Amino acid sequence: MKSKKLLSLLLALAMMFSLAVTASAEETMVISSAPADEIVILHTNDVHCNYEAYDKVAALAKEADLLVDAGDAIQGGVIGTLSKGEYIVDIMNEIGYDVAIPGNHEFDYDMDQFLKLAKEKAEYPYISANFVDETGKPVFDAYKLFDVDGTKVAFVGLCTPETFTKSTPTYFQDGNGNYIYGFCEGGNGQKLYAAAQKAIDAAEAAGADYVIGLGHLGIDGESSPWTSKEVIANTTGFDAFIDGHSHSTFAETVKDKAGNDVAFAQTGTKLANVGKITIKADGTITCENIDLANVTADADTTAYIATVTEKFDALQKQVVAKTEVELTINGADGKRAVRSAETNLGDLCADAYRVMLGADVAFVNGGGVRANIAAGDITYGDIVSVHPFGNEACLVKVTGQQIKDALELGASAYPGESGGFLQVSGLTYTIDSTIPSSVVRDEKNMFVKVDGAYRVSDIQVGGQPLDVNKTYTLASHNYMLKSQGDGYAMFGTDNVEIVKDCVMIDNQVLINYIVNELDGTVGKEYAAPEGRITIVTASAEPEQPAEPEKPVEPAKPVEPEKPAESGIYTVAAGDCLWSIAQKTYGTGTKWGVIYEANKATVKDPGMIYIGQVLTIPSA
Repeated sequence: MKSKKLLSLLLALAMMFSLAVTASAEETMVISSAPADEIVILHTNDVHCNYEAYDKVAALAKEADLLVDAGDAIQGGVIGTLSKGEYIVDIMNEIGYDVAIPGNHEFDYDMDQFLKLAKEKAEYPYISANFVDETGKPVFDAYKLFDVDGTKVAFVGLCTPETFTKSTPTYFQDGNGNYIYGFCEGGNGQKLYAAAQKAIDAAEAAGADYVIGLGHLGIDGESSPWTSKEVIANTTGFDAFIDGHSHSTFAETVKDKAGNDVAFAQTGTKLANVGKITIKADGTITCENIDLANVTADADTTAYIATVTEKFDALQKQVVAKTEVELTINGADGKRAVRSAETNLGDLCADAYRVMLGADVAFVNGGGVRANIAAGDITYGDIVSVHPFGNEACLVKVTGQQIKDALELGASAYPGESGGFLQVSGLTYTIDSTIPSSVVRDEKNMFVKVDGAYRVSDIQVGGQPLDVNKTYTLASHNYMLKSQGDGYAMFGTDNVEIVKDCVMIDNQVLINYIVNELDGTVGKEYAAPEGRITIVTASAEPEQPAEPEKPVEPAKPVEPEKPAESGIYTVAAGDCLWSIAQKTYGTGTKWGVIYEANKATVKDPGMIYIGQVLTIPSA
């Protein structure tokens, strides 16, 4: 796409056309000089670090006039966490994006890092009409104007005011807790609508023939009054609107305030699709979603992405912290215990959620704590192996009764294992295994109720007895708190009040806790389970936490296995797509290759089951 634009510019210069190539909103970027029958705009949203699919975007972009992104590109995967978004921006530069807006997750690496990416590293401009500083001045240009074959197309950027709770609120504050950035969030939506209308009017005054909204707003009811549909319905002048944020997939037409048709589209998430808007010579605008599964990748971009993967793999080997003790998912007998008992690594992971999100209580499901960390140096790769799924940290308000029911569900399989067994922080409790579980589940294995005596008792929150009628703040991740993963139906978006929504991914929570809160060293306070979970067995004697084990020497690095030939793999206990890719290809970063080959049976890359047969493509 870059070469196409450069050639057009050179041809135009040779023909003595006057071109204005600037980065300001008021001036025009000239894309082409020759008349065209139609203008093609490609758009992406909520890519969330699915970087290995960008080579297919590049292939499509070669036949398009403009390529734009509607936010949440740089967060959501390990590559984003470890590079703080930089590797994704490198790839977007390579492909030749023309303009982008910040989604709420662009801010997840803090304000300074995002502004560095946006103003220094990105070769494309970020725009937003409603992201403002403390004086009310937009941080970026409100719109960007392009001249495509003599037709002027403007993009107006709009960011969700939900960013305050769906990123980290302190990133928008000064040292005294005063907000120094905003998103025109006031007036029950009116300030956002006014900012959008002002930008539309300015773009039209600058000569725009078409005005396209580039929004990270979404269509979810919980996002009201800031949804994209509400903005369109309260403004006049958008010819099309590209949306993001809600991970929805649609291509349709809606009405604006004046009753005019507005082409309206969103592509889903993680590059399942690329959006295409076509402006025809007669002014007709159409929108559609292109399934990337049917697109052949651009070879040059594939090669470039391979160089990024090499840097990423090298980054994983960097030492970021150290631990004075072995951090383990196992019990004293050396067998896996994290799915049926407290472990010191479970304590550490739960503490990370509670401290980093400022919660009363934190839960981590045992199935989400996947690997040991030997005493000694801790690398990025070690952290990723513990939390490989990319679940996102959330903070919600719940009742004491919901907490009690969740603990009961987590304990229901004991002495058997359960991926939903809860490692905890901020509370202590007892499981009486002599009491049969009376948890009732529905046909989908979701929690319904407790129909009998509770196995859990003596629940203490912060040293005080749990009050089932009191409201507490609970930290965990979206898998459990929003999506009711592991059957936790007492949670979910309809049953909790979300305070902080998907603020950072799971391995980032753990990295930040160790580096920032523990000063880079896990000390002897984590030598053994703290005694947060007491288990009463048939002998009526509580099981006590194991004695601290002596520190062991760091394990020698395991040589990567040779890349696998195409074939099949049967999932075993403890497997996830990351670990399977590590075994078969020698690098966990290729988990997406396995996922793509098994989409028909693996609906969620974070959920595979023992005995499941997977197709393993050749390396």
